Amino acid sequence: MFFKVIDMKISNKRAALGRSEFIEVEKNVRLHVSDLGEGSPVILIHGWPLSDEMYEYQYAALMKNGYRAIGITLRGFGQSDKPYGKYDYDVFAADIKVILEELQIDNAVLCGFSFGGATVIRFSSKYNNEHISKLALFGAAAPCEVRKEDFPYGLPIEILNNLIELNSSNRPQLIEEFGKLFAASETALPKNISGWLAGIQIQSSQYAMEQGLYMIRDSDLRTDLEKITIPTAIFHGKLDKLCPFELAEQLHKGISNSKLIAFENSGHALFLEEQTKFNDELIKFIREKSFVKDFKPATKKEFVA
Repeated sequence: MFFKVIDMKISNKRAALGRSEFIEVEKNVRLHVSDLGEGSPVILIHGWPLSDEMYEYQYAALMKNGYRAIGITLRGFGQSDKPYGKYDYDVFAADIKVILEELQIDNAVLCGFSFGGATVIRFSSKYNNEHISKLALFGAAAPCEVRKEDFPYGLPIEILNNLIELNSSNRPQLIEEFGKLFAASETALPKNISGWLAGIQIQSSQYAMEQGLYMIRDSDLRTDLEKITIPTAIFHGKLDKLCPFELAEQLHKGISNSKLIAFENSGHALFLEEQTKFNDELIKFIREKSFVKDFKPATKKEFVA
């Protein structure tokens, strides 16, 4: 029997680039990070109750266009650790900051979907746009997801309360009901895509899902908006049943340097329902040098006007 002699210099060469798939943000809490491609960084934060896996078709587009796509799965979701303890937008923002510092990221485009959109708003506001140069909000659950006396937009609070109750009694049923509202219609997404999304969602912990629903229901980010000064793109489906389009209009009104990009045929799942347009608009926004909106951000009182 003959054995092929392999050059040890070749056999010992690393195939991977040495990027960590899990990064510790505090003792005993590691977050899953997909770090793909080369070039200027684009950070992607998922929505409730998904993980960074939701961006599968955005990763491909970004890499093909010469960008480094970094998806972070928040604590309690997907493959990230699922600790008991505090869950709020400040905690999520702090976790993201640890990861961006660990990876030595600067001048990134920070993107967030649904409650991930609310998370990146808090990050931008809390850390004065450190590490980032642009913000992209996709179907963001902000500035307020539920209606208030001085904010007549969004969903009735009963819808969120019903989801919280269902999460405590029949989580698979919750995911099924949530899936029916995710797109513009129950048949807007192929069954295999809906099944793929449900498989991602069930990886989340019941506790994290519950805490996430409380965050979505109770948070008010209106005062955060005036602190966002970097260019911001607001992507939103006109047929969104979970985060009504009027929320996007309020975000556009409240963020000074923003533009609103409507997806006429999409519900909440705009990144899948109009995938080509979504990816094209995202790449276009990343490449844009600058844009300036011609009116000042709204004050909290002006949101009702």
